Amino acid sequence: MFVGLLLSRYLNMSVEGQEAVTTVTPGQYILIEGNDDEYPFVAKLLKLFGDESHKQKKALVQWFLRLSEVPQNKKLLLGRSPHPQEIFYYLGRACDDEINAESILGTVHVRQDNSPPGTKDTLYVKLSWDTKAFNVLDPVLMQDTSASTPPKPALPLFTPCASPTATPVSRGPVHHALPTPDPTVMRRAGSVSDTRATMSAGKRSTLEGAGVVLFRCDLCCFIDMCVPVFRLHVSSVPESLPCREQEFQDIYNFVESKVMDGTGGCMYISGVPGTGKTATIHEVIRCLQHASDMDEIPTFRFIEINGMKMTDPHQAYVQILQKLTDQKVTADHAAALLEKRFSNPAPKKETTVLLVDELDLLWTRKQNVMYNLFDWPTRRHARLVVLTIANTMDLPERIMINRVASRLGLTRMSFQPYSFKQLQQIITSRLNKVKAFEEDALQLVSRKVAALSGDARRCLDICRRATEICEHSASHPSSAGLVKMSHVMEALDEMFSSSYITAIRCASLQEQLFLRAVIAEFRRLGLEEATFQQVFVQHRTLSRVEGLQPISLSEGLAVCQRLGACRLLLLEASRLDMLQRVRLNVSQDDVLYALKPVRD
Repeated sequence: MFVGLLLSRYLNMSVEGQEAVTTVTPGQYILIEGNDDEYPFVAKLLKLFGDESHKQKKALVQWFLRLSEVPQNKKLLLGRSPHPQEIFYYLGRACDDEINAESILGTVHVRQDNSPPGTKDTLYVKLSWDTKAFNVLDPVLMQDTSASTPPKPALPLFTPCASPTATPVSRGPVHHALPTPDPTVMRRAGSVSDTRATMSAGKRSTLEGAGVVLFRCDLCCFIDMCVPVFRLHVSSVPESLPCREQEFQDIYNFVESKVMDGTGGCMYISGVPGTGKTATIHEVIRCLQHASDMDEIPTFRFIEINGMKMTDPHQAYVQILQKLTDQKVTADHAAALLEKRFSNPAPKKETTVLLVDELDLLWTRKQNVMYNLFDWPTRRHARLVVLTIANTMDLPERIMINRVASRLGLTRMSFQPYSFKQLQQIITSRLNKVKAFEEDALQLVSRKVAALSGDARRCLDICRRATEICEHSASHPSSAGLVKMSHVMEALDEMFSSSYITAIRCASLQEQLFLRAVIAEFRRLGLEEATFQQVFVQHRTLSRVEGLQPISLSEGLAVCQRLGACRLLLLEASRLDMLQRVRLNVSQDDVLYALKPVRD
């Protein structure tokens, strides 16, 4: 089969041995080459376009799928046996909607109907599939919005080739490169079933981190330009988690063993912000859920709570119960119901994996919230696995009384800050072999962030901003070259030249010393909050170290109020005494960066 592209709007195609030429236009339903010759993929053609050199023809499609392409454990959701000619409108986001035009086999007739068609050459659709459930298809989705006109034969076609030189883009299985050296884990976690939800046209969609942006030109063509901005965004989902292979392996083995044995346990995970703690756990859970779908391990339930999103630590009870049973009750009632649930045996009880992020924010004076979270997994019939995350390595010894710390046992893990070589590897992995940075520029940003905090998120933000600066500085987006040192320096200046940093640098000596005291006290407590009295003690200590005369209590309160008025600190509004609670309104990295010239 060969194809010809006309004005990037129409596709003329012919099959070897046949004289008839078929014209494919946007709005038609097409068959696309796949793994099964008898049942090719089905899609609706939306647009035709060529790359910048017009050597490769591409198409934008809306996918449909057959029931055989739905994961085995989800087919029962249909509730009936499907008709052989029934297909489903695909609403998932795991498939790339851009394909090579060479993979188009021909056209097919598709209609929206509640009853099977009378002819075998017609497919019908009445439901949609969003990777979670089958739903009645909205007729608006099937409307033809393409404004195509008949082809003009007077215009020349591109020279067709007898056989495609490029292999048609396949939507075969995407095997995620999991960050673990264990072959058993790789087989369990890395194998992905051959379903439409995991098939792509050669790369991930832009919503999942691929950097493909289509620009319209005067001839209604599109230029697919690879822009790494999306891949460098902290919210994009990477294909793998480099530099955390051993941590992944340890957490995976811990949770898997508990799920397999039907027992409970607790793991305390610590590390400074931006070292991949939460991302690694999410990847572990994703792999375990896939293993559960393949019936390799028993089913389990995963729930997650974050101390940063709660107004009161006791709200943890409410959120856990609501995610487990959909009940919404008061905190005291929720605590009682959870106590009963994790203490009494129940038939067919599945294991619950609970992730508690920002554990340090769940601290209370009596520490009953933390105690219950660590005590419930020890119950015989609980079948509860708790994974806790905090920024401080010795949090149990600092703020927990003995009865709480003893419940943790020896199951601990520490995530070390990334080195500059690891940060380089992370950025290179995100770009996925796309050459976007000069070597010197990439090394500069990696060394800069590694020296400051080793925060991978900060490194990705700087790289993303440098890429945007490089793109905007070019006369045309397609002419943008590699990101250079100048672009990185400009991005660094922007990142570390905010109004907050300017305010810190322009603050008085005592105000800067007070900010240093706040950070010192936070690190001593292992929390992100302290009282004025605690900070003031640190301030007086730092004053003596620096050879300065310690200020009085009233002067210290005045300094604290001035920093609060500048919004550098968040102060408890209801109190103005020694027990007033103090929090930073900027990151500790920004404060240390702003104070560095003063301290040097």
